[in-house]
Amino acid sequence: MDKNEAIEKLKTLVNQDLHELAKTYDVSVLTPLGKVNKGWAGHVFERFLGLPLNSAQSPNFGSWELKSIPLKRCVSGNLTFKETMAVTMIDPYHVAHTPFAESHLLQKLRKAVVVTRIVGRTFAEPTFVHSVTEIELVGNLYNAVEADYELARDCLNDPKRGFSCLTGKMGKYVQPRTKGKGHGSTTRAFYARPIFLRQFIVL
Repeated sequence: MDKNEAIEKLKTLVNQDLHELAKTYDVSVLTPLGKVNKGWAGHVFERFLGLPLNSAQSPNFGSWELKSIPLKRCVSGNLTFKETMAVTMIDPYHVAHTPFAESHLLQKLRKAVVVTRIVGRTFAEPTFVHSVTEIELVGNLYNAVEADYELARDCLNDPKRGFSCLTGKMGKYVQPRTKGKGHGSTTRAFYARPIFLRQFIVL
């Protein structure tokens, strides 16, 4: 499906309850063990678009890529991002030897179609589609994300630091942090911080 066609179709879901859509498209919110199926929202969007379920964590449709991120309400009633947005895994050799203009990070960001949803305090509460946004990385923001990427490259190319020293403390807009739970994780991925997402998504 064409990217612009998908965006327009997804926009018709704004303000709809994703739990009801999950029932319509026979998508399970819980795993057989009773845990939340983390990819359920993305699966609903795929089914809605008439696409087969993709086993990848971030469904990739060639010319564009679907990202689904949750929003929550603060005590004040204002919306805020519940978490960072995973962009792409970090292959240390590739990142160390690839400039930003040719990087997977830039390719993934330019392909991203971000669907935000407002979630409740628990998974069982209604989840409403908030917005559908296309990321446009240009100008000063492009330069700032490139600088974040170069911080990761510098770390990887430094014999005294390397892959294990990539940390979530790095990067203003995009951070190269541990993927998965626990301090023993040996994988890293690039994550877009809320400050980056706010450049495109109006809360």
